[in-house]
Amino acid sequence: MNLSGRTVLVTGGARGIGRELTHQLVGQGAHVVAVGRDPGRLASLAAEHTGRVTTHTLDLADAHAVDAFAEELPGRHPELSVVINNAGVQEHTDFFRDDPRTARPALRRELAVNLDSVVTLCTTLLPHLDRQGSAAIVNVTSGLALAPKASAPVYCASKAAARTFTRALRYQCEDASSGIRVIDAVLPLVDTDMTRGRGHGKISAAEAAEAVIRGIRRETAEIRIGRVKLLQAVLRLSPSLGYRILRKG
Repeated sequence: MNLSGRTVLVTGGARGIGRELTHQLVGQGAHVVAVGRDPGRLASLAAEHTGRVTTHTLDLADAHAVDAFAEELPGRHPELSVVINNAGVQEHTDFFRDDPRTARPALRRELAVNLDSVVTLCTTLLPHLDRQGSAAIVNVTSGLALAPKASAPVYCASKAAARTFTRALRYQCEDASSGIRVIDAVLPLVDTDMTRGRGHGKISAAEAAEAVIRGIRRETAEIRIGRVKLLQAVLRLSPSLGYRILRKG
């Protein structure tokens, strides 16, 4: 898939992996529609790439706002042909220590951003993408969708659900002989604000973005990045070992 000349939606496009995806996609000749919550970061991003990046301020946890954005997007960007659902949030929760009344809003936000917004954007934009003849939906998931860590149960569950949704959506596109390629980009631990101070052996956001874009260009159905390949091999040989390795995150 040649990305030059394409219009690409990137959620979470103003920071971390999303910002790197935006930079590299522009370098490939694409026009990027970057979505994020921080108007200042979005303005800075647009200023770096004058005329090549269009920004939209959007809270992906607001279901009504996401509905409206998805319905209006084809009219605003009729050339849109690639959607990258990159945004994600992670909360560390101990259900035996945390007050459920306090934790509940953050957990619902995790589900809204990591799963509900993904389903909404994919399904709402599907008819438009199908009319493009050649298009792609890329859902960014995580190695924690394969084996969860104890400290982030809702994050892991939401990414596992997004991964299953991605596969089922791919089946439907294949059965319909659609020109939409549905891709699951499975990330290892990446050095971003979300992972600051946690874990080791991280890859950079630039490396993650490069691997995602390379997989899109190759139309790879499942882009396994970095140590995710090793994790899948371990899980095949000894599931219990793989779960023990990831349990502590």
